[in-house]
Amino acid sequence: MPATADILFKYFPSLSETQKEQFRRLDALYREWNAQINVISRKDIDNLYVHHVLHSLAPANVVSFRPGTSLLDVGTGGGFPGIPLAILFPECSFQLIDSIGKKIKVVTAVSESIGLTNVTAAHRNVVEEKGKYDFVLSRGVMNTGEFIKLVRKNVKREPHNSIPNGLLMLKGGDLSGELAPFRREALTWDISDYFEDEFFEKKKLVFIPVH
Repeated sequence: MPATADILFKYFPSLSETQKEQFRRLDALYREWNAQINVISRKDIDNLYVHHVLHSLAPANVVSFRPGTSLLDVGTGGGFPGIPLAILFPECSFQLIDSIGKKIKVVTAVSESIGLTNVTAAHRNVVEEKGKYDFVLSRGVMNTGEFIKLVRKNVKREPHNSIPNGLLMLKGGDLSGELAPFRREALTWDISDYFEDEFFEKKKLVFIPVH
């Protein structure tokens, strides 16, 4: 049986009715769009709420973004982690970019359909992104060293939250080699400490401050 949005409500019990309805609507919207533009593996669409939505919400276990926080989601694909986090933090602003235009078409349509007013989306390579944000988000986009070189320019230096501004990355597998150059500043959390599903066993959340 595919998981429903109820699995989110177990971990985030204080959601408003509006937020719950927005999360519930994602299933039908992504199924409809995925039939036209493949943004989620066809085999994985039944796992939408665990593998994509809940995974996207992992940063919320570490930092509760204050109102007015700005976030850039690089290589958002179908809108992950940006759209789920934008639902969870309606008073923060999210810019979602991807180098593949048809994926941004899906992001825009889904955001508009559920009434998200705090999301903008652009067909853009990160090299071209000029804006500055409190946090840059990614979900397994590329090697951390390469990524930080590309997005350092996009991070504001004045912190707005309880942690410094920087990169929040959802990654998997053995990261010891990749994170070795950043070992003095990188913070890593096992997502399995927060979410029970076996999917999260080797999934990690990585934070690297940018000063």
